Amino acid sequence: MAGARKEPVGGGTAALIAGEAGSDDPKERILSAAGREFADRGYEAATIRDICTAAEVNVAAVNYYFGDKRRLYVESVKHAHRQRSEQMPLPAWPPGTPAARKLHDFVANMLARMLGFTEPPWEVRLLLREILHPTEACRELVEDYIRPHYGQLVAILDELAGGRLAAPELRRVALGIIGHCFLYRAAGGVVEMLIPATELASLHALPELADHVTRQALAALGVAPPLVPVAARPSRSHREVP
Repeated sequence: MAGARKEPVGGGTAALIAGEAGSDDPKERILSAAGREFADRGYEAATIRDICTAAEVNVAAVNYYFGDKRRLYVESVKHAHRQRSEQMPLPAWPPGTPAARKLHDFVANMLARMLGFTEPPWEVRLLLREILHPTEACRELVEDYIRPHYGQLVAILDELAGGRLAAPELRRVALGIIGHCFLYRAAGGVVEMLIPATELASLHALPELADHVTRQALAALGVAPPLVPVAARPSRSHREVP
């Protein structure tokens, strides 16, 4: 978080943390409370005092577990991603699972993490903030969590392509899939303005959207028929221009 102001917190020891309210882990309470504050108010506006009040801990606990506000923010972002991954883990595919099935499961899981709710939970709101306005937390998030997940998607695409597609092209296809899914989270309001309500309900709901994104990727890789059969395509001179 380049140039981010550090907010000092009181010096603390384990003795100051003993007896904190509740029987669960105070470190986890701090992370969850901080995640909500940062998601709602942003890094600068969120305060250590408000976070500790919500977590029912002494302000010394933040210094003890995290050192300062900057590190607490980084760990809160990583905690948010872990929470979503645990809530909606990828399936464990048995040996021999077709690559197309793995791709569909991967896409459906990604969409569910982004869209499987009416009001986005704090984890999604915080991650969206960080992805749209990256800080140093984003680099750690990418290296620890996003890169392995992305590598798994690229490996599935490589399996589908049978090794015939160069690595840069595989990565472009993977980013296209992620971007397609992310659009519905980052610009969902715009999508709703562009698409008729009946069409949204029938073609842009989670199951149908997962089917479409998967089918589009398979067609791009040449392992499934194109979305529009060649025989049904209009000639260039008669094609309607939007």
